[in-house]
Amino acid sequence: MKNLFSLEGRTALITGGSRGLGKMIAEGFLAHGARVWISSRKSADCDATAAELSAGGGFCRALPQDVSTVEGCQALAAAIGAREAQLDILVNNAGAAWAAKFETFPERGWDKVLDLNLKSPFFLTQALLPLLAKAASPERPAKVINVASIEGLTVSPLPSYSYQVSKAGLVHLTRVMASRLARDHIAVSAIAPGYFPSEMNTEARDDPEASASKVPLGRTGSAEDMAGAAVYLASRAGDYVVGSTLTVDGGIAYATKVPSTGWL
Repeated sequence: MKNLFSLEGRTALITGGSRGLGKMIAEGFLAHGARVWISSRKSADCDATAAELSAGGGFCRALPQDVSTVEGCQALAAAIGAREAQLDILVNNAGAAWAAKFETFPERGWDKVLDLNLKSPFFLTQALLPLLAKAASPERPAKVINVASIEGLTVSPLPSYSYQVSKAGLVHLTRVMASRLARDHIAVSAIAPGYFPSEMNTEARDDPEASASKVPLGRTGSAEDMAGAAVYLASRAGDYVVGSTLTVDGGIAYATKVPSTGWL
């Protein structure tokens, strides 16, 4: 039991790992003994975060890559394949958001968000299947963790139409991929975060009290909250969790009512 949450000897790849939720997850994985590769679109940010996180003595390296296209997903898979013989954990965290009024919501706001939030997790997992399968066994499955959102579980008052739909699709894609990849001893699951401070959730970052007032527990999420959820799913503790989405939101989705604002 004392090694239930250990990631010793495990290698992980985290997209969108240079900041926000991805960085929180990377910190947690490193603290529990994993070798961590982080990827993001901006090379400078990716390199800087890898240097920061590896300063404590753990293994954290950068693989900058835009994964918004199939070609980008394949390029990232080739890059890590040239450096690692197998991959134990994949965290599909890279994402984008778009908000605009219903009357003026643009097609680009759909294409950009759906490509990165929904298509990329599928095609990156597809491209990395050989490396994941090499790491997987009945006794020790490989892991794929998709980072969804509570906006994919409930209707948000924000006019983020494509974002909400993309995250709802990712929740179901998690089930679909889990059903297929279980035969390869790869356990697929997801996390649906609530209000965590990040570049995407600027209110939680810049005005935590305003965000906390909407949370039943009365606070926004911390780095430890996100790391704990990801470590649970990635470690032996989460080996029997397949196709599920773990909601980490202080109770917003299932312990409170979201008032209707009439924007629909």
